[in-house]
Amino acid sequence: MQLEYKLSNRVGVPLIILNGRFDAEAAAFLKSQITNLVNEQQPNLVIDMQGVSFVDSLGLTALVSGLKLCRRSGGFLRLIGLQPAPRMLFEITRLDKAFQLFDNADQAFADFTQGH
Repeated sequence: MQLEYKLSNRVGVPLIILNGRFDAEAAAFLKSQITNLVNEQQPNLVIDMQGVSFVDSLGLTALVSGLKLCRRSGGFLRLIGLQPAPRMLFEITRLDKAFQLFDNADQAFADFTQGH
């Protein structure tokens, strides 16, 4: 797997920090991690993608699956720090309209503390 994964917690919300290439192998891993967190009654998630330079179609699929799972559980999945190439992919696929995208963690977590 060419994707580094780190889990931390901020204001009671899991923060997943990714670094590297988000490809098929990494997608399956991330999808299982999101499922585990939601099953542990943590439906609000933030994924930091500042270190992600490449996302393939299976990576997008894993994120969309995670978004749906969080929403079904009454939560939100927010993405922060999309780099230019992944951001372009989100715009082309119009997923930038489905996801809540933030430039940095402070913005994403401030939105949670305001009750959104």
